[in-house]
Amino acid sequence: MEDFELIRRIGRGDTRAMRSLYERHNGAVYAFAMSRAKNAELASDCVHDTMMEVWRTADRFAERSSVRTWLFAIARNKLVDALRKRGRMSYVEDVPETEDPAPSPEAAAIAAAERGRLYRCLEGLSGPHSAAIRLAFFEELTYPEVAEVEDVPVGTIKTRIFHAKQALMRCLETGLRKAR
Repeated sequence: MEDFELIRRIGRGDTRAMRSLYERHNGAVYAFAMSRAKNAELASDCVHDTMMEVWRTADRFAERSSVRTWLFAIARNKLVDALRKRGRMSYVEDVPETEDPAPSPEAAAIAAAERGRLYRCLEGLSGPHSAAIRLAFFEELTYPEVAEVEDVPVGTIKTRIFHAKQALMRCLETGLRKAR
């Protein structure tokens, strides 16, 4: 069953549809929250809060975006609220709008020939950079969809991904030199 149909059924109170949607997307929402919060408990709470919000508001979903984009936007908002309550949220202002000439993270992983090293490097990225990379390359959202989830301009997402790729390349190159 497609996500849009699941949301329609959830809007009518179908608990089976909610279970299906949860099983289909909870891992991605958790990974997204974990990349931003770097805290398993907070990420789990975010998944719970996101799915509860879906249950409460599915009947108002307007289908202007994909269900995945909607879920990530809800998760982002829930996480921002939680982090604000904890006083740990920071925003980067005046990020330059730069075109992204770097290779994709997948190409970097292949070049490094070790997936584990890539994940260790991803853990070293800041929350916004990690989230942008994960949404764009692991969840395969377009830059405009990532911008919608993150509630920032598309140019900011391009810049975050550019800087994240640069950091990943430096980390991977350092790992290669150490391995030699």
